[in-house]
Amino acid sequence: MDYLREKIGSRDVKALTRADVIGAQKANAHRTRFANYIPQMLVVLCEHAIDLGWIRDNPAKGVRALKTPTERQREHLPWPDWAVEKFRAEAEGLPRLIFEIGVGSVQRPGDWVGFRWGDYDGDSLSLRQNKTDKPLVLPCTDQLKAALDRTKAALGAVPIAARPILIKRDGNPISFRYMADLMLKERKRLGLEAYDLHALRYRGVKELAWAGCDDDEIAAYSGHATKEMIAKYAGEARQEMRARQARGKRQ
Repeated sequence: MDYLREKIGSRDVKALTRADVIGAQKANAHRTRFANYIPQMLVVLCEHAIDLGWIRDNPAKGVRALKTPTERQREHLPWPDWAVEKFRAEAEGLPRLIFEIGVGSVQRPGDWVGFRWGDYDGDSLSLRQNKTDKPLVLPCTDQLKAALDRTKAALGAVPIAARPILIKRDGNPISFRYMADLMLKERKRLGLEAYDLHALRYRGVKELAWAGCDDDEIAAYSGHATKEMIAKYAGEARQEMRARQARGKRQ
């Protein structure tokens, strides 16, 4: 983020331009994942600035993600049943809520920190994806609805619509980096560090496939712009499901 400090310095957010966002991203191109989180984080911060009336447009929205070089690509491992069960049994508080938002919303981690209480109507979450700018309405799973209702009840008062769902103990919103560090620490504690945050999205895709959803239904939920990743992870889920059905017939 040194690039942004040098470009903006002591100026306010009104000075931030799309070129600044892209410049910060390119300055961190040697660590692609972090570089792509910069515009995602700035989208959320600039949306907050719009809510406060400081700016009128979001200069970070629509910035294209950098591609990870082939030699640095690492496949995400979808969370297996035993890992999901272990996390739900042993994780509490904020990590558990983050987990349920990840699996239940089937969205990219960069979108999770942007959810606000005004996006939750008691049954569904609404959002406009940072990466695609696509508006989605996401009916909550039972687990996600229960986690959101518990969190809302624990606030002790009806939250204002603009209040972020994911907050620190002091009430301030969490950043993506804070969330990633918190979840890595919790996954290490539970021996689940092999399964990362983005893989929760693919766990959600597999659960939809297990439930019998076709690729179009899954895309309506996940908001994938192409069906390549849906075909991969939903295909794995369907293969496993059919193999189990075949075993039953074989016996």
